[in-house]
Amino acid sequence: MKKFVFLSVLLFSTYIASAQDATENDSIVNGWKTAGNISLLFNQAAFNAEWTGGGTSNYAGNLTLTYDFNYRKDKLTWDNRILADYGITKNRDEEFSKKTNDRLELNSILGQQINDTNWYYSFFVNFKTQFAPGYEFGEDADGNETRTEITRFMSPGYLQFGPGILWKKNDNLKVNIAPATARFIFVNSDFTAVDTTVDGALEAYNEDKYFGVDANETSRFEFGASISAYAKFKLMENISAENILNLYSNYLEDPQNVDVDYTLNVVLKVNDYISSNVTFQAIYDDNAVKGFQIREALGLGLTYAF
Repeated sequence: MKKFVFLSVLLFSTYIASAQDATENDSIVNGWKTAGNISLLFNQAAFNAEWTGGGTSNYAGNLTLTYDFNYRKDKLTWDNRILADYGITKNRDEEFSKKTNDRLELNSILGQQINDTNWYYSFFVNFKTQFAPGYEFGEDADGNETRTEITRFMSPGYLQFGPGILWKKNDNLKVNIAPATARFIFVNSDFTAVDTTVDGALEAYNEDKYFGVDANETSRFEFGASISAYAKFKLMENISAENILNLYSNYLEDPQNVDVDYTLNVVLKVNDYISSNVTFQAIYDDNAVKGFQIREALGLGLTYAF
């Protein structure tokens, strides 16, 4: 775990060093600056009954929205970003469709510039959850596909906020350090309900708590340190790379188990409406899974910037 955190920071530092050479300070303009992007990736395959090469008819789609709305007034800055991502796939021979991605996130950082430097006093807020229920799939005794709901909207839901210090070269290159961060984890009572009158029920739940939340509770409070970093730059004229790194350590319990969330988005722009996207995401959160969660997606689709 420590090696992964070190490698993540080292990798991100390399990106920042490269980006510093490739970017210049944004011109200081007071007022709002907005930018957004919507992309739709769609994949489909079909085989008739006579096809002998093997294969299963299927379709898959992924819709992504990013929207930035940033404000500046002299030495005061307020940066906001909304991320929304949802993907689904369906195979012909399977009863249920399955999610390939599901994410809703809001990031907000308020900063007050320190003299005429790249440093700011800051206060950040981060909220994230998902749109739709998530399921664990299996089979019954007759071989029929079954599914069990394991997550849903606001279960879990994460809310983090706290003061800190921000280093910001421009909108595409910044790091925020918040050593006094409060974090709340919200869950639905359906997933934590335990009948404490049943022998062994509470002990069984405590062996694998639902996102760290205690039995018959709907939230968990943590207090720790947070580091968030963002770097976006061009690899080539029509290829850009966006890097997002979030680290969190809970002072109150196992501070050595640092939560890691790293995302790399590489976009190859064909023209104003067509692009190819590669996304890689690695998450470590021992309250959720005792191991790394890895996601990778590659697609060609329609893009609209506004």
